[in-house]
Amino acid sequence: FFLLLLLLFFQRNLQNVRLRFLFLVILTCRVRFHYGHPDIFDRLFHLTRGGVSKASKIINLSEDIFAGFNSTLREGNVTHHEYMQVGKGRDVGLNQISLFEAKIAYGNGEQTLSRDIYRLGHRFDFFRMLSCYYTTIGFYFSTMITVWTVYVFLYGRLYLVLSGLDEGLATGRRFIHNDPLQVALASQSFVQLGFLMALPMMMEIGLERGFRTALSDFVLMQLQLASVFFTFSLGTKTHYYGKTLLHGGAEYRATGRGFVVFHAKFAENYRLYSRSHFVKGIELMILLIVFEIFGQSYRGAIAYIFITFSMWFMVVTWLFAPFLFNPSGFEWQKIVDDWTDWNKWISNRGGIGVSPDKSWESWWEKEHEPLKYSGKRGTVLEIVLAVRFFIYQYGLVYHLNITKHTKSVLVYCLSWVVIFFILLVMKAVSVGRRKFSAEFQLVFRLLKGLIFIVFISTIVILIVIPHMTIQDIFVCILAFMPTGWGLLLVAQALKPAIMSVGLWGSIRALARGYEIIMGLLLFTPIAFLAWFPFVSEFQTRMLFNQAFSRGLQISRILGGHKKDRAALSKDDR
Repeated sequence: FFLLLLLLFFQRNLQNVRLRFLFLVILTCRVRFHYGHPDIFDRLFHLTRGGVSKASKIINLSEDIFAGFNSTLREGNVTHHEYMQVGKGRDVGLNQISLFEAKIAYGNGEQTLSRDIYRLGHRFDFFRMLSCYYTTIGFYFSTMITVWTVYVFLYGRLYLVLSGLDEGLATGRRFIHNDPLQVALASQSFVQLGFLMALPMMMEIGLERGFRTALSDFVLMQLQLASVFFTFSLGTKTHYYGKTLLHGGAEYRATGRGFVVFHAKFAENYRLYSRSHFVKGIELMILLIVFEIFGQSYRGAIAYIFITFSMWFMVVTWLFAPFLFNPSGFEWQKIVDDWTDWNKWISNRGGIGVSPDKSWESWWEKEHEPLKYSGKRGTVLEIVLAVRFFIYQYGLVYHLNITKHTKSVLVYCLSWVVIFFILLVMKAVSVGRRKFSAEFQLVFRLLKGLIFIVFISTIVILIVIPHMTIQDIFVCILAFMPTGWGLLLVAQALKPAIMSVGLWGSIRALARGYEIIMGLLLFTPIAFLAWFPFVSEFQTRMLFNQAFSRGLQISRILGGHKKDRAALSKDDR
């Protein structure tokens, strides 16, 4: 068989290198599974080879490719005959694209867990198995590994910093001249994570239209923030693919084909990207800040920039890309309306029949609903992943100025006492607000004033007696905030047990507090940039072409402001 391939490959009739390569790929791969559009396919062919769709709407979310799996397992080949080529209208807004990518990532996660891929992997030869991996689940698996590599690198550096190994390596005689290692790390970050990721695209465009065109297209893509979009898309694929592997629960997400050039509200963006991007971005940002405070910085500024720039770029992209690609995302009036809508959404109570876009409580319950069906293994793994926040707290409390002379385990126990005391105070304030705020307002205000005075007095005593510094206060915030989030993750995984002891309401109140803090963290820079009119103008010019942006400006003038329209309607009455 391989001899035949070699003979065909070196035939004089196939002079074009690209045609020879394409001919070889067609002969050797034979791993096409998707049979085309659901409205146009050979129904009888697939009915005799396992059927068109499967019974489960969750496991077989990508029902069309499972029909291809059935046909291939029965020694058939799914071929593609292109009789007519037309352009298909696809999603062009960031939210719609993210929903579509989430749906595809869900489907690939279920394919990874399915028996079909397992059986195909056992029955394929080596080359078809590699082609099957590359054309199905391999892309999503390698994407997830890429993001995991960033986590492993940062948590590894965090271990070196908090354990004292980083300082020992930096000051030791054998490692004091580690410039070659820094050069290797910097070149690896620049070449592997930058150039090699774009190399396949540049080779494809270069072969088709010339390498000068490929280089100009690459530069134009960077000016249009294609790297920001790609990095953000990386987080979308990783989150939903990993979530499906861990807990299952894939679901179909309708994206629509409507006119998408409209302003998405802040609450809508928060609902879509909170768990997939915002939480992870804040976690990576905290790790980078801790490493910057306690780590031994690199000898040269160039090495530091090359090594950490990609990670800071990922953090900023995951936190602010949805607002950067949002039309009129920095217009002041839109920002004011978004803040009003956000406060209304975060304050509304949930319940039966209340949709997630109307109440934060309904959205929050829906977000961790897959945990109910993940089984014991998924629950245990979720708890094990949450333990990383407690280990992070363990290393951080021993780097405070007031605890640097002791390594006793009592310091870590005392940090937990402080955390539970803060949670108890928050619970007391919540109970007081429910019982006293309506009828005994004076008592409730006295209670809040007393708590504030006790808090300030404690801080002053810690500064005067054990010489606590401002950096210690900041480090305590960095240590305790992720620990509380870890407690929330554990409580969500153990929801039946938490509800049986009557603490679910307190967990919900704590989660609401965290959501408010994250919302303020994200909203403050956006509101600050919205003060400057040129930011909104620059965003409009960047997102749209000149004709559309000019029409958008005219529509704003003709439409007027919301208050003006309300005033006109009252006058007409």
